[in-house]
Amino acid sequence: MKMRCCSACPLAPLSVVLAIVAVAAIVTAGLGYRAGWWHFLTGLRIAEWAAYASAAALACSLVAAWLTRPGVAGRSGFIMALAGIVFSLPVVLAAVQWELAARTYPAMNDISTDLEDPPVFWDMPNPAEHPGQAFAELQRQGYPELAPLQVAVAPQQVFAQALELVRERGWEVVAADDIDLRIEATVTSPLYGFTDEIVIRVSETDDGARIDMRSRSRLGRIDRGVNAARIRAFLEDLAPRLRAG
Repeated sequence: MKMRCCSACPLAPLSVVLAIVAVAAIVTAGLGYRAGWWHFLTGLRIAEWAAYASAAALACSLVAAWLTRPGVAGRSGFIMALAGIVFSLPVVLAAVQWELAARTYPAMNDISTDLEDPPVFWDMPNPAEHPGQAFAELQRQGYPELAPLQVAVAPQQVFAQALELVRERGWEVVAADDIDLRIEATVTSPLYGFTDEIVIRVSETDDGARIDMRSRSRLGRIDRGVNAARIRAFLEDLAPRLRAG
């Protein structure tokens, strides 16, 4: 009886190696920037090439999975091909989402619920003024629904609830002024350590309080919608807490 020799598909191990190298490159890009080894733009370029490597790994994995699928005699490597898909697909999806966000959202990095009198950063290390009417018009076009939150609740109570929510989110509180009713905080991204700045301003109104919020990225000229999403999510979470008393 003749024994049938089972040959391994070379694309399967290649896909796994490419996928692992890509993930390692992305992690190294972020950690290298945080360690001061290179400029953040260099780190982003490394991540970009890692995304290309992940796309190549995914393509190799899919071909290898097809060539070694169950029922095909004489070829091995199906499990390894699946591993390549598992390692590469999340990176490819994240890269696609990143690129779509860059093309979808306005090219801006400073968002405010009050475009006529934006909340001011007073306690940040390098306070930045609002970029002005050009950005304001860009925001009106890109985020027309973004607006202050107005509630029939005493301003001091609003301030206390807002500060509690800031701390629950794990933001670093830079200032919490219970006289001016202003909160300043920062958010740091986990991989690169990019810092975004937030200021929350509570104002008294005839029937309660108005909450304005501004969120900006310290680095870069575009934020891919992150700051607007942060403001929207925070105010949406704050509103029911205030109405519940």
